[in-house]
Amino acid sequence: MRYSLILGLVAAVGPFAIDMYLPAMPDIQAHLGTSMQAVQWTIVAYFLAFGLAQMIYGPWADQAGRKPPMYAGLALFMIGTVICALAPTVEVLIFGRFIQGIGGAANMVVLRAMIRDLATGADATRMMSTIMIVIAISPLLAPLSGSALLAFGTWRLVFWALLLAASLSFFLIYFMVDETLSAENRQRFDVATMRKGLGVLFTDRGFLALTFLAGFAFASFFVFIASASFVYTGQFGLSPTQFSFAFAINAFGFFTASQFAATISRKVGAKKMIVVATTGFALATFALFGLALLGFANLYVTIAGLFLANMFLGVVLPTAQVLALEEQGEHAGLAASLGGTMQMVAAGVLVAATGPFMNGTVVPMLGAIALCGLISLALSRLVPRQAALAAK
Repeated sequence: MRYSLILGLVAAVGPFAIDMYLPAMPDIQAHLGTSMQAVQWTIVAYFLAFGLAQMIYGPWADQAGRKPPMYAGLALFMIGTVICALAPTVEVLIFGRFIQGIGGAANMVVLRAMIRDLATGADATRMMSTIMIVIAISPLLAPLSGSALLAFGTWRLVFWALLLAASLSFFLIYFMVDETLSAENRQRFDVATMRKGLGVLFTDRGFLALTFLAGFAFASFFVFIASASFVYTGQFGLSPTQFSFAFAINAFGFFTASQFAATISRKVGAKKMIVVATTGFALATFALFGLALLGFANLYVTIAGLFLANMFLGVVLPTAQVLALEEQGEHAGLAASLGGTMQMVAAGVLVAATGPFMNGTVVPMLGAIALCGLISLALSRLVPRQAALAAK
């Protein structure tokens, strides 16, 4: 339990870096004299770096042990955080967020490996559940923490708080967590083996369909993260604290439903469930976008509609990620790293592509989310087909 709580607190630094400064985004735009799209790139840069860096930390942790990559990741995160806190322009802020993302990826990748080292079966599930509870509450608490800090200072105070949290994580890992990978179990990094594994994964259509389904489904939440503060404070006139509560309600729908994904999957089957849940997600986003086009998407309709869509999303994401790895026993570690990278990059590309259409109002935000629903629905239709082909 002690290890679970410590690892959970360390893992929460990454999600806090995403959500804690969301209430401050309009203030950042005004203070740095830049555009909404430029501020949104601070989110895109973090996720792209976070996704790409996952391919580095996994093999490194298998070769050098778990703690060295975590030290390096936390050090990079802290450097990026200082750059963000002192950034004189939005370009420097984007660069700092990119460095933050490279560092933040270490926690999520290496922590999963540490759990595998420490426990198996039900014990490992129990450890992961404890850690996920800590991570799950961060989208609820992080924006509220950020808005509270804004009451005492500028948006830069948020990054100084993140620096303090990362420093505490470094202390916990150094003094309270032992190295979990023994020297005899460390693996030599082999480029040829990695290249062969990548060749297998890139030709597995089922893996690619499920990976990109998860990526574009996640992109809808990514769009919401990047745009919601401008829409809720700009068009709907909410204060930073009120926005934090609205954001928490939408995030709560996602995390509540995700807790029931495994139970539903056992009852109806994972492949059937993912098709049904993706269809529900798409229909909810289409309906909400239609209401927006008709002028009916006020604050309460938007919150309620996104809550419903995110409940379907909470079932889609974990199921797609599990199914993507189901047939990859020989390449599970590489598949997990590649899947995480591809999902983040797919989400980042979509948000970057729709960014020029964002104007701080609800219609383009909901339109981009509906586009994610459409792409996810199309990809979900490939899942039963690929399963049937694999069975022949």
